[in-house]
Amino acid sequence: MPTPRITAVAFISALLLAACGEEEKAAESQQAAEPAATEQAAAQPAAEPAAEPAAEPAAAPAATTETASAEPAAAAAGSGGKLNIYNWSDYIDESTQPAFEKATGITVQYDVYDSNEMLEAKLMAGGTGYDLVHPSGAFLGRQIQAGIYQPLDTSKIPNYKNLDPAIMEILKAFDPELKYSVPWFWGTTGIGYNKAEIEKRMPDAPVNSLDILFKPELAQKFADCGISMLDAPSEVLQIALHYLGKDPYTASADDYAEAEKLLMGVRPYVKYFHSSSYINDIANGGICLALGWSGDFGIAAVRAEEAQNGIEVLYSIPKEGTILWLDAMAIPADAVNVDQAHAWIDFNLDADVATTNANYVAYGSPVAAALPKIDKELLEDPNVYPPEEVKAKLFADKVASAEVERLRTRTWTKIKTGQ
Repeated sequence: MPTPRITAVAFISALLLAACGEEEKAAESQQAAEPAATEQAAAQPAAEPAAEPAAEPAAAPAATTETASAEPAAAAAGSGGKLNIYNWSDYIDESTQPAFEKATGITVQYDVYDSNEMLEAKLMAGGTGYDLVHPSGAFLGRQIQAGIYQPLDTSKIPNYKNLDPAIMEILKAFDPELKYSVPWFWGTTGIGYNKAEIEKRMPDAPVNSLDILFKPELAQKFADCGISMLDAPSEVLQIALHYLGKDPYTASADDYAEAEKLLMGVRPYVKYFHSSSYINDIANGGICLALGWSGDFGIAAVRAEEAQNGIEVLYSIPKEGTILWLDAMAIPADAVNVDQAHAWIDFNLDADVATTNANYVAYGSPVAAALPKIDKELLEDPNVYPPEEVKAKLFADKVASAEVERLRTRTWTKIKTGQ
């Protein structure tokens, strides 16, 4: 019987194929400017050691333990050696890395970043020392064109067969021949909020509408408890343009001027722009309202529950519509530990490992074989796998022209500085 996930993916595939393009998932953070500062030893940012989801304490270890003993292909592909990984923060279950190391004998150095720009700058400079990275769609596409990645050898990825064909169709918008990448997760960008704090200030607050963030008369009501937005110019500006009834990928300077005016109107009420700090902050009461990524608010909700601090974190896909994005795994052209990178990819495409990761990050999994195992509550969450009427308002990731990139950069600089 098809799950809500399968229905959602079928729609999303058609949506992205029609758009035939790509964009970014994030544009952020000076906080993670040095990978050494955010180095991971347990597949999770060291800055957030208490970030374990309690929601699936038994399921996660069981899945990875089973996988560790059931992964001879992964072990054979990269038995022993080292592997240097660069991934987004809070984007993998913490049990995955040790399970992989146990199964393969490979020692993993796991660093994290908070923006596609940071990753791209390192890749373009060359000599990063990383063997596996996780770019977002738009960035992946232009990096492939620039020769940043080497082709994958799928003979070293036996679990490649587990991938969802519909998600692979989405990936073709960025990697047309499916030569250089494998999907990691997909999701939406929307509104996360502290239920009690929002209701205290405005009982009938439109938490499912971008009005709450983009209308000054509403945003000012929540300035005292803290508002944050992604430091992601493409996403925030695209969403603002869409909210205004404009083409999210317009090259019109006039349209960008309108988006700038909209965001400058609420700029005084925004505490900060960052693409990862909001996870812990909304979980511990540091902020009460944020524009961020769907799964991040799922993680925040679990952290608040674990802390038993009485905070209920919720997420809404804006009724006006929002962006849908896709992240991938790819091997840089100058990677040294190539067999080990293939082994990591294969390990994470195992149904049990993919289930463990999906249950933790609360994003859409590209591994079809994991669908029957993913938590039912997650599969039935309309903010993770949206219903038809919501899906109809999503717009696809798309590659931006150099002209649009310049417009975004100039506009975003003004908004962030408030000048």
